[in-house]
Amino acid sequence: MKVIIVGTAYPYRGGLAAFNERLAQEYVREGHEVEVVTFTLQYPGFLFPGKTQYSNDPAPEQLMIRREVNSCNPFNWLKVGRQLAAKKADLVIFAYWMSFMAPCMGTIARQIRKNKVSKVVALVHNMIPHETNVLDKILPPYFVNSMDGFVALSKSVVDDINKFDRTNKPKTFAPHPIYDHYGEKMRREEALTALNLDTECCYALFFGFIRAYKGLDLLLNAFADDRLKKMNAKLIVAGEFYEDEAHYQSMIDALNIRDRVILHTDFIPNDKVKLYFNAANIITQPYKTATQSGVTQIAFHFEKSMLVTNVGGLAEIVPHGKIGYVVEPNATQIADALVDFFENQRQVVFETNIVEEKKKYAWTRMLEAFDKILS
Repeated sequence: MKVIIVGTAYPYRGGLAAFNERLAQEYVREGHEVEVVTFTLQYPGFLFPGKTQYSNDPAPEQLMIRREVNSCNPFNWLKVGRQLAAKKADLVIFAYWMSFMAPCMGTIARQIRKNKVSKVVALVHNMIPHETNVLDKILPPYFVNSMDGFVALSKSVVDDINKFDRTNKPKTFAPHPIYDHYGEKMRREEALTALNLDTECCYALFFGFIRAYKGLDLLLNAFADDRLKKMNAKLIVAGEFYEDEAHYQSMIDALNIRDRVILHTDFIPNDKVKLYFNAANIITQPYKTATQSGVTQIAFHFEKSMLVTNVGGLAEIVPHGKIGYVVEPNATQIADALVDFFENQRQVVFETNIVEEKKKYAWTRMLEAFDKILS
């Protein structure tokens, strides 16, 4: 087939860009002709809370990525739409994650569908964002109505799409595949040494952008539990603040856990991701709301035990007691799970089970989901 993916990609950074690039590489691997169309302007500066939108990593290999889309310019949307329509691709995938992109992507899709050849399918990470505003009710229908079908990464997202789709377009759920492009497993001691961390300690890892819905405050409160203080267990926080850092710094001091929290709060480049995951004993996702998460799929790749909260689609892919823990989003349950993990040495059993469990999340299954929509 001829496949076009419209969404964020290099030179933009982050998990969504990584997903689109990895998806494109899988289509290339299977022999399809693939083009990724990304942004000349992704967000206006005032909408972006981080330090930079751009990656310092090298461009992904063997991919054609073109920067064409201005997210704020309707004339550009019409132009790009006509250009993509003229290519008469078999499949055009719109990688959608926030309401701000609905007018842009919806307009481009409408232009493409005029060619009566291309099938336009949405890959939906989030239909309704974690932090909502009034536009999240107004804008999504315009995007939903422009699509021929939908692939969602969690069952909760399928439910969210149905809130806007009145015509019962085809939809399917395909779990987030494993992020397998961050390098290979390595000896834990080697990773700890590279990060200048004590090899005698146990570590829980919180990884990714720091936003209120991700529940870092719950995890910090859990680490104030007296039982964890006695276990030589420390918390690594690796990721950039997307909100007020002072709030968390004050909390760390108030809880008297400064000596047990390690803050590496710059953006973590791709070549360093493997160090943090290989160094950790358990990956923690104490989210207050969620759909799905790429962090879980990095943990699967590195075969790491996980703790997630029972929100969104997280519990769908982390069988409780088999490869990790599913707890309610409160500090006491998080602390109880961590105490059980370290005290009863669950790591070996969990990681043995992950080797089999991760087979469910191959990238070929994501391509099968798009084939199902096309058929």
